[in-house]
Amino acid sequence: MTTAKPNSLLLDRRTALRSALHFTGASVLLHPIERAKAFQSANERPRLGVVGTGSRWCQKATGIDRPYGSAPDFAKYGDYVAVCDADSSRREMAAGLVKQWHGQSPKIHADYRAILEDPTIDIVHITTPDHWHAKIAIEAMKAGKDVYCEKPMTLTIDEGIQIGAVCKQTGRVMQVGTQQRSGRQFIQAIALIREGRLGEIKKATCSIGGAPTSPEIPVTEVPKNLDWNQWQGPVANAPFRYKSGPNGETQSWSRCHYEFRWWYEYSGGKLTDWGAHHVDIATWGLGKTDTGPVSVNPLKVVHPVEFKDGYPVDPSRYNTATQFQIAASFTDGVEIEIRHDGGNGILFEGTEGRIFVNRGRLSGEPVEALQNNPLPGGALERVYKDRSLVDHFRNFFEAVRDRKEPISDVHSHHRALSTCHLAGIAARLGRKIQWDPEKQLVVGDPLAQSFVAREYRKGFEIES
Repeated sequence: MTTAKPNSLLLDRRTALRSALHFTGASVLLHPIERAKAFQSANERPRLGVVGTGSRWCQKATGIDRPYGSAPDFAKYGDYVAVCDADSSRREMAAGLVKQWHGQSPKIHADYRAILEDPTIDIVHITTPDHWHAKIAIEAMKAGKDVYCEKPMTLTIDEGIQIGAVCKQTGRVMQVGTQQRSGRQFIQAIALIREGRLGEIKKATCSIGGAPTSPEIPVTEVPKNLDWNQWQGPVANAPFRYKSGPNGETQSWSRCHYEFRWWYEYSGGKLTDWGAHHVDIATWGLGKTDTGPVSVNPLKVVHPVEFKDGYPVDPSRYNTATQFQIAASFTDGVEIEIRHDGGNGILFEGTEGRIFVNRGRLSGEPVEALQNNPLPGGALERVYKDRSLVDHFRNFFEAVRDRKEPISDVHSHHRALSTCHLAGIAARLGRKIQWDPEKQLVVGDPLAQSFVAREYRKGFEIES
C-alpha cells in the first residue's frame, strides 16, 4: 500500500478560508449561519470515503426505511466520493443513497485500502464493527487522511495507545463519535462541575443498561453477498453463525451485522457500547481525561455462558456480560461505578450537591439553582474547548478546517475507554485488577495484562 501525502487541494481550500477570515480561529466568533457558508461551496467541501455502511452510517443502507445514522449529517458538510463494505448489498445501497444526496455515484470498493490510496479523499469516515476501528484509523492517518470514527474507538487499550501516538505524529484531526460531548445538557453538566456548583466531586455512577442473551446460534453457510473473511479481518477466524428470529433490527441472532456487539471477539458488550458514551462523560466531568483508575473491582458480573481464564467456553451464544456492577477507583479516592441497572444516564455526586444527566434531561438542585444564579457568560464555550457550541459533526468539520483538536479527541477518549476496557477485563476474569495509569499496565496479573493488547490475524496486521 502506498502512503499518500495530505491532500494539497484541501490545504489550499483551508488556506483560502483562513485568509478570508483574516486570522486563525475567527470562525468561533461568527454567527452559525455565517459559519455554515464555509461548507456551501463545492471547493470548500471535503471529499469523504466511508468504510462500513451499516445502520450507524445510515439505516437505509441496511434495508430499513429510516434515515437514522451519521451519514445524512455528514452529507451536509462534505461529499461522499467512495463507499466500502464487506457486504456487497450494503455497499450498493450506500452508493444509491450517495447518488441521491450528491447527484452522482461514488466509487464502490470491497477493500478499504482503495480509499486510503485515493489522493483525492480528504476524510475517512469509519463506521465498521469495533474490531476494525483501530487498524483503519491508524492507516488512514498515516495515509494523510483526517478521520471520524464511530465509538468505541478501539477493541483494546493498546490500540488506543497506538492511535494516540499516530495522531500526534501525523498531525491529523480525528474525532470519535461520542456525540454526547456536543449535547448541550452534557456540556452544561460539565460547566456546573467546573464552576464548583457541586462542591468537590466524589463519585460518578454510569447506568448503561444490560446486554441481551441469545439462543444457541447454529453454524450456517455464509450469505453470498458477505465476504466473511474480510468482515472478520484482524480477529481470529470463526465459523459464521446465524439464526433468524424476532430479535433487533436484523431480525436475527448472529456473529455479524449489528449483533457483533454481544461477542467479546468483536466488541465489549454494553461496557464499551453505552459505556463509551457515559463513562466518557463521567471521565470528562471528573477531570480524569489524562489519567486512569488504579483499581477496577467487579462487584457483580453475570455472563450468559461460562468462562475459563477469561475466555468463553461456549462458542454458540452471545458472551458479553448481561448484568454488572463494577467500581473503578482513582488515586484520590474518586470513583466511577458502571452498572447495568438504574435509569440510563450519569449521576454526579459532590460534597455540595448532585446532578443527573442523560440525553433527555439534566436535573438536580444545582440545576434548579441556575434560575437565580446562572452560569457566568462563556461557561459552556469554555467547556467546549473555547469554541462555539455546534452539533458533533459540524465540530469535526470545523476542526478539520481550522486544524484544531475536536471536542471528542482521541487522547481523552482513550482514557475514558480504557476504564471500560479494564472493566471488561475484570468482568471476564471475575476479579479485581490493579492498574498503573502512568505506564498503562496491569500490576501483578499477567493474565489480565494479556487482554490489554491482542495479536492480529495474519494478513490483517496494522500496515506501516
